[in-house]
Amino acid sequence: MATMSLPDSRTEQDGTAVIRVLSYNIRSMRDDRAALARVIRACAPDLVLVQEAPRFFRWRKYAARLAAATDLVVLGGGATAAGPLLLCSLRATVERTEDVLLPRTPGLHRRGFATAVVRFAGARLGVASCHLSLQRQERLAQAERLVETVEALGVEHAVVAGDLNDVPSGRAFRKLAGRYQDCWEARPQGGEYTFPAHDPRRRLDAVFATDGVEVLGCGVPSGLPGVLATDLRAATDHLPVLAALRVPAARAV
Repeated sequence: MATMSLPDSRTEQDGTAVIRVLSYNIRSMRDDRAALARVIRACAPDLVLVQEAPRFFRWRKYAARLAAATDLVVLGGGATAAGPLLLCSLRATVERTEDVLLPRTPGLHRRGFATAVVRFAGARLGVASCHLSLQRQERLAQAERLVETVEALGVEHAVVAGDLNDVPSGRAFRKLAGRYQDCWEARPQGGEYTFPAHDPRRRLDAVFATDGVEVLGCGVPSGLPGVLATDLRAATDHLPVLAALRVPAARAV
């Protein structure tokens, strides 16, 4: 098992923020919820970019329960973004949030993005969680729309993460990797493959960051203290991706 050692979250003297970002497809919390909460807590994230959050009956209650069980708060998304959800720690100061619903293709699931702009001390960061289509052409179009959505946030630094339903050689994955840093490629730590959780063979899930963000490490948090292999297999059908990032302080204007 690949081990992982990442720096703890902190604020540096110049206002730069070191943060932990977790991307996680939680399959509507249909699996072992206690194991899911233990994995998230052990990762000690400042931001969690969730995919397949509960989106039907009492979905807000389930999102709130997950946040409470992981010592986080709901930032945005959920059913109003067709599944992507954002959670954050109390370190984050929220500027704004927006859910983006994508055009519906007949016969396919509705998709969307959960986005926000947050601050960690002096660092300002755009955030977008996505879950792209199973259909190749729609998936590529959604990747292109995601880039446009992040640009529209009007921020210098951003993190984008999610379940791409694509592998690194695929067109949608390459579209995002051509625009942003693929954090696992930039500084791999932990495991690479994320699906299926019981026998991972494909990297469908990824964290990306804009060029001004320094990647300190990224990967499946196998071997991270407190993250148990049994919990990773029981929590959901995907493995999470955890990244440690250094986000520069915002420039004075």
